[in-house]
Amino acid sequence: MDKIIVEGGRSLKGEVKISGAKNAALPILISSLLADGWNTYSNVPDLRDVQSVKHLLSHLGARIETDGNTVRIDSGGLISHEAPYDLVRKMRASILVLGPLVARLKKARVSLPGGCSIGARPINLHLKGLARLGASIELKHGYVEASADCLKGNEIYFDVATVTGTENLMMAAVLAKGITVLRNAACEPEIVALAEVLNKMGADIKGAGSSVMTIKGVSSLHPVSISIIPDRIEAGTFMVAATLTGGDIKILDCEPDHLKSVMHKLRLTGADIKTETNSIRITGPDEIKSVDIKTLTYPGFPTDMQAQFMVLMSVARGLSIISETIFENRFIHVSELKRMGADITISGNTAMIKGVPMLSGAPVMATDLRASASLILAGLVARGKTEVNRVYHLDRGYEAIEKKLAHLGAAIKRVAS
Repeated sequence: MDKIIVEGGRSLKGEVKISGAKNAALPILISSLLADGWNTYSNVPDLRDVQSVKHLLSHLGARIETDGNTVRIDSGGLISHEAPYDLVRKMRASILVLGPLVARLKKARVSLPGGCSIGARPINLHLKGLARLGASIELKHGYVEASADCLKGNEIYFDVATVTGTENLMMAAVLAKGITVLRNAACEPEIVALAEVLNKMGADIKGAGSSVMTIKGVSSLHPVSISIIPDRIEAGTFMVAATLTGGDIKILDCEPDHLKSVMHKLRLTGADIKTETNSIRITGPDEIKSVDIKTLTYPGFPTDMQAQFMVLMSVARGLSIISETIFENRFIHVSELKRMGADITISGNTAMIKGVPMLSGAPVMATDLRASASLILAGLVARGKTEVNRVYHLDRGYEAIEKKLAHLGAAIKRVAS
């Protein structure tokens, strides 16, 4: 099992290109299940989760061709409606095949999903929504079994805004008869990206990016050729890296409009940020100021940036409060940061961070995807050597992050354990 070793103390400078967004690529690749013919997707990141989705689609009968960051998928010859445990257990996004399979094949059998250990993240809202569209739902032996002779449009209200729930119901509703209205829908850029792809395939979706979406069902969809949007969380991670190290980084191939809440908080820490159409230049301050954050659904501060921002606050001047409102177990990385000398106190869903002058390198263990990134960031400013173990989590969501950081001047390398 690989680990990443970081020697702290270097200021990061230069340019870095952002990869395609994992959280956009996964549902978009899965949307290929809705149409016959070859779909072409460019700017697809080379990630463990992407590989898992391709394996799952291949198991279902899709034909897949990969050339670098371009993936072609033809789902015209599906042979199975079952997503088995062995292919689903490592990645929560696998549940997204449920809606398309029921819409296309009239039935689906999907193992309950796995993924990072950051909270329960139940799929009850997915299942209630499918039931509202007329699907019969049963839970048997760790599997969701769903069937419907014909899905019918309906009004669906999400008790809590859910990204994957919104995506699943979108993909089911596009082939349902009649009109579906999703209320309290998630508004993330990845939702908008999926809606744009589905509309290009022939769907009729209005209101993506708002809390109310209206979907008029169509009889069939056709294949498309599209590019995956940039990864806003990867861009935000590099922005924190520049701020942490007093660096000067130009972040290329990104969408500044997707990062407004992150840029607002980083400016409050003292960072200087300048934006252009598809790039951000960020220069870190001489002294990092403490700032409070509260994670919220988009366009609020993203939960996927909470761990990275906590590292920043660990070496900021003063006291800061971080409130996590999205996932109940997303402070697991705190114990590892404390091993490096961070002064953090947890009370429920709130972390109080008292900034310290310097972190110290130590062997640490990653517990989830974003925690992995946060520990690498901590290593960038720690005195001495930091060894980040279990980086397979990192490979689920960051494409060659150690190579990109090394290009910016970090003393970082991947080694086999």
